[in-house]
Amino acid sequence: MLDPSIRVQVLASITDVPAAQWDALAGPDAPPFIRHAWLAAMEESGSAQEDTGWAPHHLTLWRGDTLVAASPAYFKFHSMGEYIYDFAWAQAAQRLGVEYYPKLLIGAPLSPATAPRFLVAPGEDVSDARHAIMEAAIESAREEGCSSVHVLYPTEEEADFLERGGMARRLTLQFHWKNPGYQSYEDYLARFTSKRRNQFKRERGAAADQGISLRTVPGEALGPEHARRAHAFYAATCERHAWGQVQLTPDFFARVFRAMPDAMQLVEAVRGDKVVAGAFNVVTPERLYGRYWGCFEEHPFLHFHVCLYHSVEESIRAGRKVFEPGAGGEHKVARGFEPTAVHSAHLLFDARLDRTIRDALRRERAHLSLAVEEAERLAGLKPWPPSGV
Repeated sequence: MLDPSIRVQVLASITDVPAAQWDALAGPDAPPFIRHAWLAAMEESGSAQEDTGWAPHHLTLWRGDTLVAASPAYFKFHSMGEYIYDFAWAQAAQRLGVEYYPKLLIGAPLSPATAPRFLVAPGEDVSDARHAIMEAAIESAREEGCSSVHVLYPTEEEADFLERGGMARRLTLQFHWKNPGYQSYEDYLARFTSKRRNQFKRERGAAADQGISLRTVPGEALGPEHARRAHAFYAATCERHAWGQVQLTPDFFARVFRAMPDAMQLVEAVRGDKVVAGAFNVVTPERLYGRYWGCFEEHPFLHFHVCLYHSVEESIRAGRKVFEPGAGGEHKVARGFEPTAVHSAHLLFDARLDRTIRDALRRERAHLSLAVEEAERLAGLKPWPPSGV
């Protein structure tokens, strides 16, 4: 039972809570996407606001003036930027005469990475806090005419909790590079057949023949010109694809570069005195998150080098354990990125739609193990360490 001294408060902006209190809940090892500075950059830059389809609706618990638990949350008016791909659910709702949007989403905007969704202060009852936040989420979603509540990319333990509470659980796959203890890039290559190793070397070596070199600009060296370049990379990719939609503003990149230099990184591909391509990455001591790639000139294999090979080598050098390159995956699987389950949990208020979605999720889950087996076959990774080592 929730302590009666605790009150629930819904916030229309992350800046309504002091950054120090929010980050104290998240903890020093929090993934960057749930830090106050990241969420503030999303909202204050105009990237995650109601007119872009993300209306902040953060769920918080307070004891007096002290924040004791919180979840980042947003009313959503479309499904772009989530990467859980519920567009078919919206179509099913339409066929049933249900307005699918708005919906309430617990998670971080445009950030398809697993991170804690229920931030609870040490010493507080975690289960009670989670129950109180979910009750507030459901109540406010109903009051605002939402069709549903969705918790995206929670930890596995949080997903267990939500499933026990009656939410429909979804498992989807991302493809992550995992470091079992490599000492060098050659160790990574050694896990593949000779044919595949030669392919990777040829793809990576193409840059030199094209007169292109790569460099990593760390967060402390990033300035306004790098922020403009990062947005240009991002926008170039969005505009090149029919599914692309530019949602992040240039000001977002400027803000996170200023506020979170410890977590920022820009990979640049340079030909002569011109930057021709690059990737915006987010980093922690243990993980690298690939976020946005873009190019101003087309060169064969440059995408693989900038977004995969270069960052794999840098992750080995830095001793990072995991490299998460985001959504999508076929080209990653062939380069040793392993299938990794990511979680989400869903509550649909209309009983017919809820039943339809749960049936679809059961069918989807039945095919998941086959997808994992196929991905592992395509990856073809040899055991590590090699026998006899």
